[in-house]
Order: sequence, then structure tokens, then C-alpha cells
Amino acid sequence: MKVKKLMLFVALFAVMLITAACSGGDSNSSGDGKGDDTFKVGFAIKTQDSPYFVSLVEAVKEYAEAEGWKVTVLDANGDSTKEAENMETFISQGMDLIFLDATEPDAVVPSINKAAEAGIPVINLDSGVAEEANDVTTVYSDNKQNGRLVGLAYAEKMGDEEIISIVLSGAKGNVAGTERRTGLFAGILEGKLGVTEEEAWKLADEMDAQLASSGKATNTEAKFSVVGQGWGAWTREEGLTAAEDLITANPNITTVLGENDQMLFGAMTALENANSSNVDIVAAADGAIEAYDLIKEGKYFATGENSPFKVAKLGVEIAKEILVDGKDPESYEEITLTQPAAVKQDNVDEYYEFGF
Repeated sequence: MKVKKLMLFVALFAVMLITAACSGGDSNSSGDGKGDDTFKVGFAIKTQDSPYFVSLVEAVKEYAEAEGWKVTVLDANGDSTKEAENMETFISQGMDLIFLDATEPDAVVPSINKAAEAGIPVINLDSGVAEEANDVTTVYSDNKQNGRLVGLAYAEKMGDEEIISIVLSGAKGNVAGTERRTGLFAGILEGKLGVTEEEAWKLADEMDAQLASSGKATNTEAKFSVVGQGWGAWTREEGLTAAEDLITANPNITTVLGENDQMLFGAMTALENANSSNVDIVAAADGAIEAYDLIKEGKYFATGENSPFKVAKLGVEIAKEILVDGKDPESYEEITLTQPAAVKQDNVDEYYEFGF
């Protein structure tokens, strides 16, 4: 009897050892704990105070979670100190990869480099960072070409008619804003004058320098002038305030140019309050659903596509190449751009689903 029990015990013990060995091998089949492609990803977002940033966060979560990844979002609320704390949290949590929309290009460099030292790749979305940052790449829309394509389309609409415009800008010194604004100028000049793109960019830079020094700019041959510039902080409310004074001072304008949709929504209210009609609304970039609806109605000429969904999708695709396919994070270009587009009445349906 004792012999039978002993034999049974030995047999059961052997089965337990075999089971344990098999289960241990399955839990880490790739040898690195990532056999099931489940990764921890952080997104350090600078703010969620506008529809664009809210949509960007939602899109990153949607695309990353579709890959089976766990996503954690931390909001800096526009504070670079808080952003550094958020990055430190992600590093201490051992994230496999971090997405970052930086508050300031220089302040965030130490955090990015610290993540890189810990073996955590950082992909910038929407906002670029200083060259000293050891990041993977920066993914955003092509601000210059978005502006240029919109400008070209508007030049075609106006033909030989004079363009007397005001321009609403986001913030002084902002790189994206400058690219969008000069893109509009370049497209209009290229279309109106029939010059090469290269020549148009030179003329656009000259107009922008003239605007910065005197508050006005003119290209007589193109019949194109900017009679005033307002600073609208990217918002509808500030856009309204900035536009009011410019519209009062320049009642003969044909056009309001802008660096995003929100400021131009404010300008439309200012035009309505001033009983000004037949003024074209032309945005270098954005892609708000509200703008697309107005484009459909013929109340808004065009906007450049700056889709948070396309930025997020491209960012997650790059992350997948690194995390799943094992691509070298150092192999990417410094900038990765989405495809530019001028969204007008004849093609708005094509882009509508990617609006925000």
C-alpha cells in the first residue's frame, strides 16, 4: 500500500514539474516579456484646452489600444514643470515608449534625453523640439505646404482681382504659425504671378519681413496686400478681439487670412457685428468639423488639413515599427510629415471624417 502511494506521489510530482516548465516557457516565449506584443505606452500631452488636443489624445488611445497596448495619458496643462514631472513618472514606470506633445521646444530636452538613456523611445506629436533632443522623430502636418496649397487655390479663385487682406496669427515667434502664414503668402504669389514655387517662397519671406517691420505688406504686381496683422492666441475669443479693430480700421478688405480655424470663427463674428459682407475666410491649416460644415455651405473658402487623427495614426505606425518589428529608433528622419491638402468645397467630403 505504501509503495503504491509513493509511486502515485512521484508520478504527480513529475506531472507538476512538466506543467510548470511548460507554463514558464509560454509566458515569455520571446525571451523579453513581450511575446504577446502588449506594451505600456505613455502620452505626455501639453494641454487639452482645445478640440485639436482632445482629439489627438483620443486618437492616440484608439490606435494604440487597437494594437493591444496599454496607454496612460498625463496632461501638463501648459506647464513645462508639470510636463517634466509627467515625463519622470513615465520613465519611473518603465514605459516601453512615450508620445510627447511638448509645451516648449527647449525645456523638454532633458526629459527626452533621460528617457532615451533609460532605453525608452520618444516620438513627438504635433510640436517639434530642439535639435539637442535624442528623440525618434516629430510627426505633424506639413504647415508650409498646407498654407501654400490653400493660397494657390485662393489665387485661382481671385484671378486678376485685388486681394486686400488682414491676417490673424496665433503667437509671436511660433514656428508653425510662421510656416502657415508664409505658406499662404507663397501660394497666393505663386498663383497670381505665375512664378516658380522657389521664387514664391522668397517673395513670401520678403512680405513677411515687411509685415513684421511695419505691420503691413504689399506685392503690387500680384495685387496682393496685407493691411494689418492681429494676434489671436489660436482661440475664437481672442480672434474676435483681434479682428474687430482691424475690420474697423480697414472696412474695404476682401479677405481674412488666418493661421487656424478657431481665430477665423472669431473673425466671422466680428465681420457679422460690423455688417461686413462678401469677405472671404481663408485658413492656412486646421480642419475643424465646424470649418468643414461652413465650407460646404460656401461661407468659408478653405482650410489646410491638420488632422489629429492622421498625426496620431502615423505616430502609432512608427511606434509599432519600433516595438513590434524591432526597427532602429535612430533610423528615422528628424521630421515626419502627413500629406498636405487644401480642403475646399469641391473636395471637403473626402476629408470630412478626419476633421475634429
